[in-house]
Amino acid sequence: MRPRSLVLAGAALAMLASGCTTDKPTATSATTGPAASASSAAPAAGTGEQSKFFVQADYDAQLAMRSQTAQGPQDKPWEQAISPQMADTAKHKKTGPYEICFSNAAVNNPWRQVGWKSMQAEAAQHKEISKLTALDAEGKDDKQISDISELSAKGCDVLIISPNTTATLTPAVKAACAKVPVIVFDRGVETDCPVTFIKPIGGYAFGADAAEFLVEKVPAGGKVLALRISPGVDVLETRWSAAKVAFDASELEVVGVEFTDGDAAKAKSIVSDYIQRHGKIDGVWMDSGATSVAVAEAFEDAGLPVPPMTGEDQQDFLRKWKDDGLTAIAPTYPTYQWRTPIIAALKILAGEEVPKAWNLPQPKITAANLDTYLQPNMPPLHYALCGCENLPGFPETWGGTKG
Repeated sequence: MRPRSLVLAGAALAMLASGCTTDKPTATSATTGPAASASSAAPAAGTGEQSKFFVQADYDAQLAMRSQTAQGPQDKPWEQAISPQMADTAKHKKTGPYEICFSNAAVNNPWRQVGWKSMQAEAAQHKEISKLTALDAEGKDDKQISDISELSAKGCDVLIISPNTTATLTPAVKAACAKVPVIVFDRGVETDCPVTFIKPIGGYAFGADAAEFLVEKVPAGGKVLALRISPGVDVLETRWSAAKVAFDASELEVVGVEFTDGDAAKAKSIVSDYIQRHGKIDGVWMDSGATSVAVAEAFEDAGLPVPPMTGEDQQDFLRKWKDDGLTAIAPTYPTYQWRTPIIAALKILAGEEVPKAWNLPQPKITAANLDTYLQPNMPPLHYALCGCENLPGFPETWGGTKG
């Protein structure tokens, strides 16, 4: 369902912060090939080969960031940054009002729909923004390439891009960088030319949080089913990459790795098939929470208890978790990140420094803090970490009710 992620390190960070660029994959790129590391060389153990998206240094950095304290306003995590290295934006300073343009990969799932509403509400708060022009690529690479070309030629003051896929969109992003200041967020590309790349900690942290939970909760020798959405999107690939590392080092048996296309009926069918095939599934790892409720229902339909499983911060899953007393964890990829590109755009146009790699906090929901994220007045497909509660129109714009 969503965002990718690399972390700049060492000399590369220093170079980028000083405004230097390169055409080689760097901080916003994870498609640099399998890492020559013990993790990537681990026995398959049912998990298959490590993804070409796996980069050991970025994996290590993201897992370390989970325990680091973010800088910035404590009540505004969408403005915070973890270990930021600042980029000079003085050359982009100009007077307003501004037209901000946005090339969106899609609004084809609830996570993106919640985020898009938050971005629009954030923009509406700023009088210096005269217009927010957005084009929806509808999940199609070729359309987004055309959209980026159109927007970068129309005189936008800043172009925000959420790429549909990583490698295919890279040339279009590079071409846009030559014409307009570019902000990339959510998913990454294989160039460091954007002024800033905004994301939560990233896919490695998400995948590791989920897998480590199952390693702790499922007895040794237990059978785990891994469910993925689709291949080729960096943040989803790195989620699975990190999970693979954890599972390969454990005593669990990964009995299958299946793609669901984010479809609840397909996910439920896959789980039912594995239950019939193996008799028992002891845990379910997921790279997204969109189909978590359907997965839990597959066990219930089979007359079995729901095993330890992972989800996300959608209200339907959080409610089922609470009501049914599930053993679960919900890593998050907060939708509040959709507010940050607007804030970054205004900083860039004011000539203020911004983090070159803007790593936002990425909380996880556990049994201990579940009640904090349950929102009875919000619809089932609303994401708890929207950061939208203080925006105009909340909760109605997001489908909720007051009271």
